[in-house]
Amino acid sequence: MLEVIELYFLLFISYAFLGWCMEVICKLIQYKRFINRGFLIGPYCPIYGWGALLITILLQKYNNDPLTLFILAMVICSILEYVTSYFMEKIFKARWWDYSTKKFNLNGRICLNTMIPFGLLGLLMIYVINPFLFNLYGSFNKEVLYTITIIIATIFIIDNIVSLVILTSVREDNKLLEKDNTEEMSKKVIERIKSHNILSRRLLAAFPDFKHIGVVIKEKTKKTKDIINKHISKQEKVMKDTEEQIKKIEKKYNSKLAKVREKSNKKIIKLSEKDYGNKQK
Repeated sequence: MLEVIELYFLLFISYAFLGWCMEVICKLIQYKRFINRGFLIGPYCPIYGWGALLITILLQKYNNDPLTLFILAMVICSILEYVTSYFMEKIFKARWWDYSTKKFNLNGRICLNTMIPFGLLGLLMIYVINPFLFNLYGSFNKEVLYTITIIIATIFIIDNIVSLVILTSVREDNKLLEKDNTEEMSKKVIERIKSHNILSRRLLAAFPDFKHIGVVIKEKTKKTKDIINKHISKQEKVMKDTEEQIKKIEKKYNSKLAKVREKSNKKIIKLSEKDYGNKQK
């Protein structure tokens, strides 16, 4: 039982590290600079470790069905990302990542651009990385594997405690500025975080898209208003065009009606003149 826990913990850490590497490379390409991603100080992003464990435990039985494996890996990782975003936002009153500008996003927490890679990574895990890692762990003797696990677990636990203290300070900063419902909220929170120690500043650097939740709500409200106003403008334009068309039709109809009346009056006059002429005779 202990060996199984050791293997799964090492698997968790391995994927947390690989996820961190992937995040760092993506941000290096995006921002042209190194960014130590993740909430923790060390080189690992736990969300990738948890995702890897879920896929390994729940989806190993689908290794003969790549399509099902792809879809389920995509679903599991997307749910994990959505739930993580939701609770981090509720706990710390901040949005740590936001896909609102991406197409096919769900409340800005997940989007199609990340869901598809999750499915592909699931396939890569089950067919390539997992067999390699399990073979690697199996190459160590029990005592060495146990020692490595204890050392990494100790570092990881200490990192979590320190990072939790830092995150709590961010939460307190957010609470202090919660009543300020302007676009300056995120700037003020960022300034307060920068005034803290280097570890707090590292957390801020790890999430360049950090926003106070009040700003996120305000941005969404403004976006909704813009959509409504745009829709109203379109409706007003349609109504105006319709009114103009009605006026044109009325003008055309009135013109034709006037001509018909004129012709009718002329015919009546001619008939009257003719009757009058016949009576004179």
